[in-house]
Amino acid sequence: MGYVTAVPHPRSEAAGPARAGRLSLAVALLAGALGAAVALLATRQRWSEGTATVAGGAFPLTAKGSDVTGVPAALAIVGLAALVAVFAVRKAGRLLVAGVLALSGAGIVTAALIGAGDSSALDEQAAKASGDTSATVAALSHTAWPYVAVVGGVLILVAGLLALRYGRSWPAMSGRYERDGAPRVRRKAVVVDPDRPEDIWKALDRGEDPTGA
Repeated sequence: MGYVTAVPHPRSEAAGPARAGRLSLAVALLAGALGAAVALLATRQRWSEGTATVAGGAFPLTAKGSDVTGVPAALAIVGLAALVAVFAVRKAGRLLVAGVLALSGAGIVTAALIGAGDSSALDEQAAKASGDTSATVAALSHTAWPYVAVVGGVLILVAGLLALRYGRSWPAMSGRYERDGAPRVRRKAVVVDPDRPEDIWKALDRGEDPTGA
């Protein structure tokens, strides 16, 4: 008695990579857009606070993320632009843009971690408030917002890594407006019947001379 070997259908074999490509595309778009939004939001929040001694009293000081470092916000915008540009380029260009996307996320993570313990922004404020250039902030404390920016950077980094791994299978923007150098097929001229007013009006709408001159 013979055995029948089941041969997988070609469509079922291609379904796996196609499904992985669609899933990676959805995750990359969500992670990249959400990461940029989170990083931008985090840089507008208070990262550190402290006090400065002014006229014998304590003067409260606060510093937002943008006061500490402008790198996360700038890289979040770069990452968002790179996320959109991934679909405008192909082949080697797509890999290059995906690399920029991943590096933007890594840069946000690094800058936010460094800024999480930075006191230079508050030291400058303390020097201005006290009038003493050597004054430094006292009772320094930090919030969790720098680490929220780190989360945003990680999301952008994930989007970039997904683009590097699966970007070749992602769709690109329509190329119907691109000039590829191929000869264009000219439309066949429509014969206008001078005895049919509707044909004359249609020819005028197309910008043609109904007289054929």
